[in-house]
Amino acid sequence: MNEAAPVGRTPPPAGRVLVEGVACALGAGLLWGLVFVVPIMLPDYPPAMLSFGRYLSFGVIALLLAGTDLPRLQRLQRQDWAMACELALVGNILYYLFLSAAIQLADAPLPTMLIGTLPIVIAIVSNFGAEALPWRRLLPSLLVISIGIALVNSHEMALLDDRRSTQDYLLGTLLALAAVCSWTWYPVRNSRWLQQRPALASGTWAIAQGLATLPLAVVGMAAAGLYFQWNGGFDFPLGPHGGRYVGLMLTLGLCASWLGTLLWNRASRLLPTALTGQLIVFETLAAFAYAFIWRGSLPGSAALVGIALLVTGVILGVRAFRAV
Repeated sequence: MNEAAPVGRTPPPAGRVLVEGVACALGAGLLWGLVFVVPIMLPDYPPAMLSFGRYLSFGVIALLLAGTDLPRLQRLQRQDWAMACELALVGNILYYLFLSAAIQLADAPLPTMLIGTLPIVIAIVSNFGAEALPWRRLLPSLLVISIGIALVNSHEMALLDDRRSTQDYLLGTLLALAAVCSWTWYPVRNSRWLQQRPALASGTWAIAQGLATLPLAVVGMAAAGLYFQWNGGFDFPLGPHGGRYVGLMLTLGLCASWLGTLLWNRASRLLPTALTGQLIVFETLAAFAYAFIWRGSLPGSAALVGIALLVTGVILGVRAFRAV
C-alpha cells in the first residue's frame, strides 16, 4: 500500500500524467517562442500595435470558438470570469506590451536574457505554496538551468551593439523586468485556479481567457488609434506592411495565444506549479532557436553547452517530481 501524501502537499504525478504534462508544456513553449521574433520582424510597428493586435486576434478567435463550447462556458461562475479578466490583463495585454516595448528599445538579447530567468523565478515563487517540494530536491535542477541560461545568454549579450543609447537599454531593462513580474504572477495564479476547479476544461478556460481579452484589446486598439491620429508617427491601423502585420497577428493569436494557452492550461492541471515553472524553459529554448533561424546563424559553443544544460535541468526537474 502506498504511503499517503504529506498533508498540504500535492502527490507527485504518475508517469503517464507526467509525460502528458511535460509534452503539453513543450508544445506551449514552442508556440510561445514565436512572440520573441515577431517584434524583430515588425520593427516599424509600435509595441501597442503588436500587443493589442495579437490579443485582438486571440479574442476574435475565441469568439468564433465559443459556439463550439457554449454549454461549458455558460456554467462558468462570476468569479471565474473575474479571474479570466485578471489573467487577460496581466498575463496577456500588459506582459506582451512590456515585452515588445523592451525588445524594440533594447533589441532581443537583453529582454530575452531577463525573460529567460522565468523558469527559476516561477519555480521558486510557486514552491512556497501548499504543494512545496523539499528544496534539496528542487535546487539541483534550478542550479543547472541557471547555469544554462547564463551560458546561452552570454552568446546573446555579445550581440548587443552601440547603436542604442544607455537610456534605451535602461528603459528596456525596466520594461523587461515588468514583463517578468507579469508572467511570474500569471502561471502561478492560473495554475492554482485550475487546481481549485477540477471540472474546468483546459480548452474552455483558454476560450474564456480569450473572450476576457477581447474587450481589453478593442479598447486598447481604439486608444492607440486616437493617439496616432492626434500625434502621427504610424499609419493606423495596418501600418507600412499590412499583409505581414495581419498574418503575424493571426499567427500569434491562433498559435501562441489560443493553442499555447490551451496546452499550458492542460500542463498546469496535470503538473505541480513548481515543475511547470521550470518547464517555461521550453519557451526560452524556442525563442533562441527562432532567433538563430531568423538571423541565419548557428549558436556558438557556449550557447550549445547552455542549451544542453537547460535540457538537463528540465530532466532533473521532471525526475524530482516523478512518482516514487
